[in-house]
Amino acid sequence: MNENIRTEDVIDLRELFTVLLSKLWIIIFSAIFLGGITFGYTKIFVDPTYQANVLMYVNNSNLSIGSASFSISNADLSAAQKLVDTYLVILQSRKVLSEVRAQANVDYTYDELKEMITASAVDNTEVFSITVTSTDPREAEVIANTIAVVLPAKISDIVNGSDVKIVDYAVIPAERYAPSYLKNTLIGALAGAVIAALLISVVHLFDEVIHSEDYLTETYPDIPLLAVIPDLTQESSSSYGYRKAPAKSSKANGGAKNG
Repeated sequence: MNENIRTEDVIDLRELFTVLLSKLWIIIFSAIFLGGITFGYTKIFVDPTYQANVLMYVNNSNLSIGSASFSISNADLSAAQKLVDTYLVILQSRKVLSEVRAQANVDYTYDELKEMITASAVDNTEVFSITVTSTDPREAEVIANTIAVVLPAKISDIVNGSDVKIVDYAVIPAERYAPSYLKNTLIGALAGAVIAALLISVVHLFDEVIHSEDYLTETYPDIPLLAVIPDLTQESSSSYGYRKAPAKSSKANGGAKNG
């Protein structure tokens, strides 16, 4: 019984594959159509964004935050990572971002400016990167460099003995960071192909119409086929005894008249 179930499953999959192959032009058209729609939407309605990066270096041997003090060895990367994390928290504080907003002369709120800024350590070292994302490449560069100027002084006010240096200033980005027209177009094309294939599969699986006698003989081989209703509109010969009567020859007609 299991072998019969497996055989039927294989036949169904093959049949489904054949149906999809016969409707391949629909799948390709859907992929091209939805890919084009996605490209057009991205091109017209999605604003490009740009990123500017500034690199900063922290080097401290003895630090004190409040009443707590600790020492950091240059070889202790784990401790250096914790120190970088501390500076990143200070970067996102209202005190720092308010000063950045004032010096950069931008009108963003604190939450909006915070969303534009990301920072992380570079390969678990004492160097950390600050990235500013904006729809204006010049604005991204200005905000990033303003942070590089404001942040060391703010860190020194909070963390005694801190030493923050600028490794690399930000430059105006020449290319957009997002969106990727190619990536979005390929995603749209893939979605169009998948949707078309699913719709074709669903229509085929729920189609209960018997389209040919071969379907009956192949699906139910143990049940005899008793009768078939022929298509009388066809002019070709049929295997069930229905065929077009031959036309009388002109010679026969002539002989009939002569007689």
